[in-house]
Amino acid sequence: MNGILCINKPEGFTSFDVVAKLRGILKTRKIGHAGTLDPMATGVLPVFVGGATKACDIMPDNTKSYRAGFKLGIQTDTQDITGTVLGEAHDVSDISEEKIKKELVNFTGDIMQIPPMYSAVSVNGKRLYELARQGIEVERKPRGISVKRLVLEEYDESKGEGVFFIECSKGTYIRTMIHDIGVSLGCGGVMTSLVRTSSNGFELSESVTLDTVQKYADEGRAEELFTPVERVFEELPLICLDKRNTQLYKNGVKLYIDKLGIENSTEDVRYRVVSYERKFMGLAFVKDGCLRVYKNFAQ
Repeated sequence: MNGILCINKPEGFTSFDVVAKLRGILKTRKIGHAGTLDPMATGVLPVFVGGATKACDIMPDNTKSYRAGFKLGIQTDTQDITGTVLGEAHDVSDISEEKIKKELVNFTGDIMQIPPMYSAVSVNGKRLYELARQGIEVERKPRGISVKRLVLEEYDESKGEGVFFIECSKGTYIRTMIHDIGVSLGCGGVMTSLVRTSSNGFELSESVTLDTVQKYADEGRAEELFTPVERVFEELPLICLDKRNTQLYKNGVKLYIDKLGIENSTEDVRYRVVSYERKFMGLAFVKDGCLRVYKNFAQ
């Protein structure tokens, strides 16, 4: 059993809860996921099964997009609506839609973000959320993130509530972004809902529920829901080996790139390699004029 399941994570589940549930449904331990979602969040969670787990940390496309609900005038310790209120503004009626839109420019592009205390980031071997639960706050170093799009889709000025659409890089904390936007507006803000609409090239429209996976598994056809792992590497340049070179590659024999028609390659380029039967074998790179295995996915 190998491949990727694109799960629509239900509210109230951690990403690990999803993995644990799937281990029971699919009767396999070898399962991982890409991109942790908070329990209150729903949406796209790519889950990797069997040999596909090798792809979890090496996918070339780590872009994610979200639709996030927010409320201005409140600050909490978790930076979302589930946390303990730390401060509350009495009036946010002067925060107009136009004022918010002007502020969003400062949160677009390559920016720095300080991870929240309630997060899985480790500091000196301790998870931040473990320290936060003990009432301990420690200094966190800002981390670089990239925000490609940040759009105000809805806003009710009378309530100070609205919805952002965000397209960003891996490692971006959406609740922290909303908190920081609220601070910059002078009133604070919290995230009230979060739906991940895309992740690593997968869309919400192609995601399935855990109930659907259970149904298919009960019918003995769970693998019909799987996407081949090659899907996440489709943007990489392709090398098609002939029958002889396929066998040599499998045996670890050096293949000289000048005989494969590869030109002007550098060591930082990754290639998608398929056999003469058009079966995905894995990823490779070039070193000293030879094609080298980077990650093997051949069954």
